[in-house]
Amino acid sequence: MSETQQDYAAAHYAPRAAGYVTSAVHAAGPDLDQIEALLAGMAGAAVLDLGCGGGHVAFRAAPHVGRVVAVDVTPAMLAQVAAEAAGRGLANIETLRGAAEALPCAAAEFDGVLCRFSAHHWNDLEAGLREVRRVLKPGGLGVFIDTVAPAPRVLDTHLQAIELLRDPSHVRNYTVAEWVAALGAAGFTLEDFRLRRLHMDFPVWLARTQTPPALAAAIRQLQHNAPEAVRRYFAVGEDGSFAIDSATFVLRAG
Repeated sequence: MSETQQDYAAAHYAPRAAGYVTSAVHAAGPDLDQIEALLAGMAGAAVLDLGCGGGHVAFRAAPHVGRVVAVDVTPAMLAQVAAEAAGRGLANIETLRGAAEALPCAAAEFDGVLCRFSAHHWNDLEAGLREVRRVLKPGGLGVFIDTVAPAPRVLDTHLQAIELLRDPSHVRNYTVAEWVAALGAAGFTLEDFRLRRLHMDFPVWLARTQTPPALAAAIRQLQHNAPEAVRRYFAVGEDGSFAIDSATFVLRAG
């Protein structure tokens, strides 16, 4: 992520940080349960929570490992995570400002890197993945979770459009095929893959990013005018609520 993009994303999310700590969509889910299961037996391990947002991955990981470093580009987000960790008595969580494409961490510093709902904000997916591989020990655990775009172009275009209208720091939701290719090129071996469906409550989805009314109306217009195949795939409801795909990639560093 360039310095300009990093500063832009940080400024955009600063007033929205508290909303991500309390977000029900981010605070729970079977993907977080899967992360906890993967960390079983890793007591004493050092783990990186990349693009930590509201810190929910770090909070789940902390009881199972020795050290958690929560990294984000937004200082306000990191302050929220530090305060919440202290309130929960999770003394092994530390915060660090940094971008995925230039992690301020040593090579082979971590036994695991966990990244959830962050990569669609990165300026350069491939560079970020190479950095993750650099800071992971050989054979280290990598878990990437993100919302993904459907392969058909008409569905992909609709998703990118509504995401960008809602959140101007959005870069791209990648398809599963794009993810698999990028992960392989960065030196990861795929061990497990799961696709899940997430329900997005439209008013809550907008409130979390404080989307202006004019842009919210534009999203609703796109939904209303979308082809029936698009409305059906995303299960668009009367109030604008919809469903989206989320992928979990479990990997080992080569």
